[in-house]
Amino acid sequence: MLDQTSHGGTTRSPDVVFHVHGVSKTYRMGDVEVRALRSVDLDLYRGEFVVILGPSGGGKSTLLNVLGGLDTPTSGEVVFLDHTLSGAGDRELTRFRREHVGFVFQFFNLIPSLTALENVALVTEIAENPMDPKEALMLVDLGARLNHFPSQLSGGEQQRVAIARAIAKHPDVLMCDEPTGSLDYATGKVVLEALARVNREMGTTVAIITHNSAIAAMADRVIRISSGEIVDIHRNEEKAPPSGLIW
Repeated sequence: MLDQTSHGGTTRSPDVVFHVHGVSKTYRMGDVEVRALRSVDLDLYRGEFVVILGPSGGGKSTLLNVLGGLDTPTSGEVVFLDHTLSGAGDRELTRFRREHVGFVFQFFNLIPSLTALENVALVTEIAENPMDPKEALMLVDLGARLNHFPSQLSGGEQQRVAIARAIAKHPDVLMCDEPTGSLDYATGKVVLEALARVNREMGTTVAIITHNSAIAAMADRVIRISSGEIVDIHRNEEKAPPSGLIW
């Protein structure tokens, strides 16, 4: 069980899902130290759609990995709801990822010998409160492709299966690392619409990291990161639909 904490008596909005304070991450490569994150302060809110934007090597993937419990900070505090993740052990972080976070990566990582429905169902077997796998696939407009194998699906369809797999366990947060990075323009917009629908209809907090600045227009907030530091946080007054994005 993750440790509960009062955070020094500081009161935060109940809508805060993630609270990050003074987080740094340093990797050692031989005699060389690489500072991937530098004293990052950030809150993510319940139900928002966030785009974390920055160049390759700027620290955005490291930030997503720390938030998602795939990595731990060298220093600083990471809090999910009322539980401290910084300093948690492997078993606690595994439980956190299983119960609270869905991941979508650039590459789909589907099991080739299983159908779309079976790929999603595999995840629901270890979830506490799973969706019906068919329902998850219908939410991403793949109701007609349930019994197709990955080799019978386009790249965009495979990515939407990956999204359905991620949301089928009812995660609080969906972490997406360059989800359109291997897709063409038209297919990428279809995938982004699926993510927007998950955010809109399920109320799931969605965080997308990308180097593609065009995607920023569909976010509630855009967090720009460079050289391991947050350089700007911008709120969009109006969100653009994925169909209207141009890149």
